[in-house]
Amino acid sequence: MSAAPSLMMVTDRLRASGASLAEDVRSAAAAGLDFVQLREKDLAAGALLELARAVVAAVAGTGTRVLVNGRPDVAVLAGAHGVQLPSEGLPIAAVRRSFPLLLVGASCHDVAEARAAAAAGASLVLFGPVLPSPGKEARAQGLEALAEVARAVEADVYAIGGIDAESAPRALGAGARGVAAIRPFLREPGAAVRAFRARLRPRQT
Repeated sequence: MSAAPSLMMVTDRLRASGASLAEDVRSAAAAGLDFVQLREKDLAAGALLELARAVVAAVAGTGTRVLVNGRPDVAVLAGAHGVQLPSEGLPIAAVRRSFPLLLVGASCHDVAEARAAAAAGASLVLFGPVLPSPGKEARAQGLEALAEVARAVEADVYAIGGIDAESAPRALGAGARGVAAIRPFLREPGAAVRAFRARLRPRQT
């Protein structure tokens, strides 16, 4: 059997060049995006909720699922599918108890964090930065660190940091279930999804 690689778009509306974030998400969802993580940490709760509702509406009728970064309450009110918890954010186990219908993702930066997140009930682990990216060159942990995390946990592991369509296959080769990125989706997100899909192939299991 084979498992189709999964693709996550992480948003940054302040750097995007599209007409609106919702329209960018709509384009990516139509092209076959699996997840969009709404990561707009500068927004107050009311503005974030309004944007989250627009993003949820943009993916309606597609297979794309919406995760709201750090705010399970906003995720529920917006009708989103889940929440992505920063490494220093709310406790995973408490969020799962309080919001049992939400998919819970956790952002991790080492094996110990990944193991703790999986043990607490995280459904997916976002690990990085894996490869060098502008401003974070010294923090890149490499593909072997990604492979170590993938071996250590049963939760789905997503690679982030320096990931683009060209490097994505290497992340999958290291054991990642999927990849996540910000920069490739800042311009023409639909085309970016198609570029990733052209390079990603189902992993044999």
